[in-house]
Amino acid sequence: MATIYGVDTEGEITPLMVRDAIVRCFFQAHKEVLECMNRENEFSSQKERGNFEKLQADMIVREAFESAGINFNAPSKRGILMVLEELKVIASEFRKPEIIEKHYNEIMKLVEKLK
Repeated sequence: MATIYGVDTEGEITPLMVRDAIVRCFFQAHKEVLECMNRENEFSSQKERGNFEKLQADMIVREAFESAGINFNAPSKRGILMVLEELKVIASEFRKPEIIEKHYNEIMKLVEKLK
């Protein structure tokens, strides 16, 4: 079974599955940046820090959906493509273009399987 950000590429893929993969992808791609941003914050455990950083990634992706005018809870293929463009702009502020393209291309493999 091949997976991309937790999505089985051999089964049916829905827009919500791609949306969730985008959140996981954004977290994974920007984990180091989020860790740096939170270095001064005090957390009771590493798990708490990780949960907070996942929440931050989720919020950034939700804001990209809102900025693109796309419903986070009912995205379409076209809407996801618009959000991906928003996220590329956001990511360009703190990631190298080759990293952005790598993750973008991985998500596009999922998008291409949407009906």
